[in-house]
Amino acid sequence: MVHRSHPGRSRANTLRPFVAFLIIASFGILFAGCKGPEDSGSQDFVFTQENLDQAHQLAQNAVQQATGSGTAAQTGTGTSPYLEPIDTGSGASSQGVVLDLSMLSTYNSIRQGQGAAGQDVYQVTNTFLNVRKTPSTGAESVGTLHNGDNVVVMSFPNAAWAQVKLSDGTQGYVSIRYIAKVTTNDQLAAEKAKFDGQYYVHYAFVNMRKEANQQSDKIGEIPGQTIVKPDSISGDWAKVTYNGQTGYVSKSYLAPFMPYFVVRQNSYTLPVLHYQLSSGQEDSMLKAIADDTAALKQKGISFITFSAFRDKLIAQQSNGTQINDTSAIVAVTGITPDNVKKVSDALLAAHVPATLFINTKDVGLSGITQKTLLTLSANGFDIQSAGHTGDDLRALTNSQAQLELQQSRKILEEMTNKPVFAVAYPLGGTNERIMQLADQAGYLFGLAGGSERTYTRDQLLDIPGIDIFPTMSADEVVKLVRGS
Repeated sequence: MVHRSHPGRSRANTLRPFVAFLIIASFGILFAGCKGPEDSGSQDFVFTQENLDQAHQLAQNAVQQATGSGTAAQTGTGTSPYLEPIDTGSGASSQGVVLDLSMLSTYNSIRQGQGAAGQDVYQVTNTFLNVRKTPSTGAESVGTLHNGDNVVVMSFPNAAWAQVKLSDGTQGYVSIRYIAKVTTNDQLAAEKAKFDGQYYVHYAFVNMRKEANQQSDKIGEIPGQTIVKPDSISGDWAKVTYNGQTGYVSKSYLAPFMPYFVVRQNSYTLPVLHYQLSSGQEDSMLKAIADDTAALKQKGISFITFSAFRDKLIAQQSNGTQINDTSAIVAVTGITPDNVKKVSDALLAAHVPATLFINTKDVGLSGITQKTLLTLSANGFDIQSAGHTGDDLRALTNSQAQLELQQSRKILEEMTNKPVFAVAYPLGGTNERIMQLADQAGYLFGLAGGSERTYTRDQLLDIPGIDIFPTMSADEVVKLVRGS
């Protein structure tokens, strides 16, 4: 359902959906501690007078904080509303949605590939790093970088400093010791070969002499940290050219020049099996999940969630941990208040950790409750977003799609107390615009349509989800996962 806003309505009316959400949340706190249907088999909730007084006070406080008055708002249907209504025009605002975007730069760094042709992408390895106007610690700072940020290295003026270009086009200099070249296992040898034969002066200075002996005339000095590429090396002497002069320096004052490297996996053979539940087919689809995963386990395939995938990618930022190609992800969409228990029971019986993508319009006291979400999370399931309404994001305006992405993430994070970083695009539909909005909303992953089992870092917001149907045999699914 699309909620429309109307010009000229009062502030209290504008905040009414948000107030409703606060009231619902207030009752939810009490419900979580009360005996409910899951405990007793009864449809009745038992409240004491103290419970009711507490609920009334919480609701009143919520209304007063949101509206600045004691006027109550209507609670609606009991499902989580939008924090702000979606407008049909392009002027809708998402300013009321406050998201934690502290991982945004890390996620952007994770999705960074090897850079465009001719670019050398380096990653910041220190907590923070000043970008200087000139290659000197006393120079003016023109910017600050943080751990995980990427920069393009344009040159090495010496062995202590790198000339870099930031994402906004700013150029400056950073200390080499706090950056590392981003590369892959199969490219590491080629990257190192670029620096073959390069040395730097690892002393305060070194004398350059006319001949290769200590008694020869001194014809100049080469400052410390200067990078040189000897014309030849013979014994203890290196023949070098510096400032237009060619002479000899003692090799004991030279050390090989080589930047640091971060070796990252750039492509992943980690198939995502997408099981879309639809009315009337839940039982057959859940049976398919059980049969498929059992057959895959027999072939040595293990299962991880998107949450585990995220953790491994973050670890790769610093230690190059590899993700093996004998894993797969089970992603389930189409979860409703009516089938959520069936889904949980089936996955638990199959001993399969899965990522469950939830439409937040179905979350609330009369839908998928907070207690249910917390139980799913405690049972090892990964709770992620399928948007709010389930509408195709491509058909929405920027403001509408923004609200879908931001508010569904916010609601689930508040309900589960865990980060939400993956979105299953409704109908598998996405494009560059939607992926950009997902990025801005703080998502690392986006699950789309497709049939590929392998994808690269720069596809993490467009991961192909292999659609699985009840009519497929377990053998067919095994072939899809193993690529045979």
